[in-house]
Amino acid sequence: MPVGLLGTVVLGSDPLDRLRLPDGTTVEEHDLVADGDVLVGGQSTVEFGVRGQNVVAGERARFGGDIEAEGDCRLDMWCDVAGNVLAGGDAYIGERVHVGGRLVVGGDLDIGDDVDIEEGFEANGWIVIRNPMPTVVFFMAYLAQLLRLGEEAEAQELIDDLTDDTEAEPVTVPRSAHVSDDAWRVSTPADIGDECRLHGNVRATEIEVGAESNLFGSLRAQEDVVVGRGTKVHGDVTTRGGDVYVREGALILGDVSGQRVVVHPDADVDGGIRARDEMSLDRDPTRDPE
Repeated sequence: MPVGLLGTVVLGSDPLDRLRLPDGTTVEEHDLVADGDVLVGGQSTVEFGVRGQNVVAGERARFGGDIEAEGDCRLDMWCDVAGNVLAGGDAYIGERVHVGGRLVVGGDLDIGDDVDIEEGFEANGWIVIRNPMPTVVFFMAYLAQLLRLGEEAEAQELIDDLTDDTEAEPVTVPRSAHVSDDAWRVSTPADIGDECRLHGNVRATEIEVGAESNLFGSLRAQEDVVVGRGTKVHGDVTTRGGDVYVREGALILGDVSGQRVVVHPDADVDGGIRARDEMSLDRDPTRDPE
């Protein structure tokens, strides 16, 4: 059962309200590799493979490579996977899903109507052919039933079990995103953690990058951009209407432009710096202007 998702929904926030790449996320040989879960919003396109603990995708999500889940894999209806789908736990495949390779499931397989698996499938557990209920709907219906029966303790235990099963934060790709080696395009904020490595230009409403990450592309946002300590950006850092903050030890190989540009004295910018308001050197680049 996918972890992390139910607890976030129950607590009243949208788990897919931004692009999140937790600490240590990498893109290796056209695969997105994560220690925790991978949650992909509906109508999103991920042009490479995905490897994680549990993998959950909304309706009409598209993947350009293999999906490898150490735990469970859940693909809602109309999803399209160019390669194989491998799940060490259970798999839930919605109606009219297309898998270009083979489906291999270590546990039970719950599969919907009109599913096209080009190279066949195998499962070590039970195989049930029906239309699985969408992931969030299933969890919420189950939780609502527990609460209706007055089983508050069991409901809380369910939430705790799901959210505490893994210590790693999930990768989240928001709805209608487009992710590839060339660009990561989202219409939400983007949070990139520490020691991440990825290829492609990041386009978001606002961007924050953690420490010691290596980004082979540019950063472009509508609002603020923060480049963390010791992070290397192989491109430009620009914002249309926000400020840019460059922390200690960061290296920007391209140009930097923003409303205000605040750079730590021990950071390096190889290109030009353009500030529509002012440019300043500051040992605390996240400090609000006085």
